[in-house]
Amino acid sequence: MAMVENGHTAPIVDVGYRNPHCPALGMDVGTLADARRRVPPGEEGAPQRLDFHLLVLVTRGRGTHMIDFVGHDCRPGTLLWIRPGQVHRYAPEPGLRARLVLFTPDFPSPSTARGLLDDPHGPAHWRLSGPDRAELALHTDLIAAAHAAHEQQPATELLRHLLTALLLRIALLPGPERGPAPAGAAELFARFRAALEETYADHRSVAAHAAALATTPKTLTRACHRVAGMSAKAVVDARVALEAKRLLAHTDLSAAAIGRRLGFTEAANFGKFFTRATGQSPGDFRRDPFVAEAGPVPSRIGPSG
Repeated sequence: MAMVENGHTAPIVDVGYRNPHCPALGMDVGTLADARRRVPPGEEGAPQRLDFHLLVLVTRGRGTHMIDFVGHDCRPGTLLWIRPGQVHRYAPEPGLRARLVLFTPDFPSPSTARGLLDDPHGPAHWRLSGPDRAELALHTDLIAAAHAAHEQQPATELLRHLLTALLLRIALLPGPERGPAPAGAAELFARFRAALEETYADHRSVAAHAAALATTPKTLTRACHRVAGMSAKAVVDARVALEAKRLLAHTDLSAAAIGRRLGFTEAANFGKFFTRATGQSPGDFRRDPFVAEAGPVPSRIGPSG
């Protein structure tokens, strides 16, 4: 467990993948109740940083599940996807029930929709209804049944294919109501997000990012609007703000040191940026980083957050 002293004790639990029933198997299935029972004493309700993928399909109750400092409203039919490196906290409400599917990044078949698997900031929250809800429940039921039989017969490839089918079905879920983006915009946005993971701390200039992608700022911004519903500048600022939140919550670096790490030459400029991006000063956020923020309101069926 990593402990951070920032004027208070904020336990951040690094959780590595472990299947207690089938140690060599790269996936596991359980329930929210199972996950709560596995938490060591003293770590109940602590935020966790995972090194594996976690799918949460809510079956009963209401609650708020935190993913990277955003609170996601959970009710029957809610699907969450927590990715490696993200910090999450299970909803504390005791009446919430959910099916969990955990898997290592290398377990799914290579044919799986790589866009969802490889994007560390892909969709986190769907609210399902109708056939989508019924089919995803069926997929998870089949995975659970095959997983339960794994000790009696070799079923690794069956589980791999069932998980692949589940992920491909998730990839078919409708997006936000703004509609599908043109293929060219989606491809440019994907390259932009991948490059941004390597360069967000170096510069926040849209022009520089566009030049590196051999396009223009106008074209890049248009692609971001069509795919993500925000400008290229907003995408860059959101990524920098998220990293600032992670460093404030998970380390004891000073705000000035965090600002320098993220490319701000003056602490005051970092403070102004963070306050504008989050509505809190770095100090206020650090004092209580795990108070749920209101996430974007999801469409009837589609990702948010």
